[in-house]
Amino acid sequence: MSTIPSPEAPPPRTHAVTTEEQGVRLDRVLAQAWPDFTRSRIQSLIATGCVLVDGSPAKSSAPARAGALVVAVLPPPTTGGMIPEDIPLSIVFEDEDLLVLDKPAGLVVHPGAGVRTGTLAHALLAHTPGIAGVGGMMRPGLVHRLDKDTSGLLVVAKTSAAHRALTVALAAREIRRSYLALVWGVPQFQNERIEAAIGRDRRDRLRMAVVPAGRAGARTAATRVRVIARLPADAQRPRFALVECTLETGRTHQIRVHLSHRGHAVVGDTTYGGGAKKTLSLPPADRKLASQLVAALGRQALHAVRLSFRHPGTGESMSFESPLPDDFVRALDALGFSFRPACP
Repeated sequence: MSTIPSPEAPPPRTHAVTTEEQGVRLDRVLAQAWPDFTRSRIQSLIATGCVLVDGSPAKSSAPARAGALVVAVLPPPTTGGMIPEDIPLSIVFEDEDLLVLDKPAGLVVHPGAGVRTGTLAHALLAHTPGIAGVGGMMRPGLVHRLDKDTSGLLVVAKTSAAHRALTVALAAREIRRSYLALVWGVPQFQNERIEAAIGRDRRDRLRMAVVPAGRAGARTAATRVRVIARLPADAQRPRFALVECTLETGRTHQIRVHLSHRGHAVVGDTTYGGGAKKTLSLPPADRKLASQLVAALGRQALHAVRLSFRHPGTGESMSFESPLPDDFVRALDALGFSFRPACP
């Protein structure tokens, strides 16, 4: 069994105050000098005695003196009580700023209700100890997330500067995320933009739902949907469809909620009406195949297939694609459809 190292203290930060910075508050000076640190973090470091000016403890509000040497002795990053776990990661890309991972179905992304160990966050702490505290103690490095039973691509920031840049890009809808879903029923449209606000389901707080836009807690949400195939491929009455969904926003369970709202729940999605009970509404001739599909998948048929963004450090355009996992491929094969995604 491998030994997982504890996070080590990063090297000290230093800054020599320039003549232009003379008289400016020290915390402002350091926020400019160290852009990967937030001003609140700098103030916290100063308050806890980690910042020295010419060898003496500093104050945030103290005016900087030209020529003074500022040294910040940084503590080891905290994991918030999380113990790193040596869980294998499928790494698609990695450099000093970020990771792109291909998450398997069944892996929870971060600790939450009822889940305290065995998450992707625990694996990230083991793989990159310095990621502790980047973006939040319980969600180290995470820019976005995937549901436990959704497979596919996600990007993780390894530094605070990268996390900040990617979070801004996500909010500005500059990170493109596309998913493949196998759904119940055949949409009457070929391409459609679903725009419907999402909020907590008042009847079940564990579920999300389409809600009136003006309701408290409602958040705008938009998903673009394209029908790829109607399945079974050789049937006169196809009962399923393979669709590609591209997120414009990223609300909790957004794709699953929007598709279910339109009457096309994701196959295997027990939360939003796509589970085994759905087969009971089918004619007997179709029920067997549908039941086999749901049982073989054992999870919702949703896969994050494409991810595109600009690198937060270099500005380079980056695009990644994830092959369909075996369970998804078997489901499509059973429906007579061989699909190999191709970047547009």
